[in-house]
Amino acid sequence: MIDHTGLVVGNFANSRGFYAQALAPLGYALLMEFPASVTGSVAVAGFGEPPKPDFWLSEASAAKPAFQQPLHVAFRAATRAQVDAFYGAALAAGGRDNGAPGIRAHYHPDYYGAFVLDPDGHNIEAVCHAPA
Repeated sequence: MIDHTGLVVGNFANSRGFYAQALAPLGYALLMEFPASVTGSVAVAGFGEPPKPDFWLSEASAAKPAFQQPLHVAFRAATRAQVDAFYGAALAAGGRDNGAPGIRAHYHPDYYGAFVLDPDGHNIEAVCHAPA
């Protein structure tokens, strides 16, 4: 099951405003936002139906314009062991490490995820939201 997706956008403020307005009729709202100082790289904004965002925007980095950025897809895992197994299987299948399994507390205290880059460089994640 897909847990969330993300797009890299060229003008973060304009895109945030566009999606806030365009998705409102669908019941989506801006639920989370983190500046680059929190993520360690770029600003992000999460939209969804409360309480959890499932559609994320990330600002493009100075090094690459938005159209050169990979897609992000996260698959929901029922357990942390499944996240660990995904990570191992993805690396064994030729994926590249993009973040070992672990807690990402800036999202929420139980956010346990692992990230790999697929053969085309897309950021693929498995995430478990359940407590340990």
